[in-house]
Amino acid sequence: MAWVLNGAGLGRIWGEVRHMHWSWVCGAVAFDVCVYLIHGWRWKVLLTPIRRVPFTYTVEAIYVGLFANEVLPLRAGELIRCFLLSKSSTIPLSITFASALIERMFDGVWLMACFFFCLQMGRLPGVLLKGGYILGVLIVLCAILLGWGMYNHKQSLGPIFGIKWPRWFDTLIADLHLIGHSRYLYFAFLLSGAYMLAQILPIYAVVKANGLDVPWTASFTMMVLLRLSSIVPQAPGNLGSFQWVTARTLIMFGMASAHAKRFSLILWAVVTLPLIVIGFIAVTLEGINMTHLHKEATAAAEEREKSR
Repeated sequence: MAWVLNGAGLGRIWGEVRHMHWSWVCGAVAFDVCVYLIHGWRWKVLLTPIRRVPFTYTVEAIYVGLFANEVLPLRAGELIRCFLLSKSSTIPLSITFASALIERMFDGVWLMACFFFCLQMGRLPGVLLKGGYILGVLIVLCAILLGWGMYNHKQSLGPIFGIKWPRWFDTLIADLHLIGHSRYLYFAFLLSGAYMLAQILPIYAVVKANGLDVPWTASFTMMVLLRLSSIVPQAPGNLGSFQWVTARTLIMFGMASAHAKRFSLILWAVVTLPLIVIGFIAVTLEGINMTHLHKEATAAAEEREKSR
């Protein structure tokens, strides 16, 4: 964030905001909301072999989790959304965790496909380039283990690898096995592709709203690199990393440094503030105390580990 603010010429940002095309801004907000409706649909589909969860339950849990990610560090919303859905739907917490893990693996596969497409467009920032290759290796290894867990009838890894694994790991494999034997899994994988590609739309809309002279591939590359950088636990709202990645990407596409830095702040506001508002509404309507919910979710996860 210090790098972004240095030399950004913040005095000009208000003039740029006033001259934005607000129809495109409204479109960006609408697209941003739809992205997470697709997310909720995918989660519902993944859990269908276990129980038919109402679409409103998955969407509410996702938006509360997003709100938690924006106000709490280290992506605590991932734990909170699984716990909240477990409470509202009575699905065991271990199964909501397993479904979230499958989601992340699907996202990883689609993200790597998009990442290798980006490599054909130009030179990426070195730290993100290395991170992409490391992520690719981890995805391959985890996908092998995940696939084994979903399709193998044996849930114990000990006889195969000769290693004494923790009991919670065997339980996770069993839960993956429950979800894995279903045609809904393949539909969820296709929805993951739609979910990933839909995230280009709000970025592209904000680019058009600001009249930036960059190709559509800049929006695509920004989406990929922002997703890649968000994997690492970081500050609430991805503050700092979001602006750095956005500005570096636009500079790579030939935009002046100061202009790119100002745009990174505008983009963050347009795609993040609506999520905070909707998440806050969801939290308020349900009467949720976020700090209490975070502690309750953490305690439930720890209790689950001890009981196994």
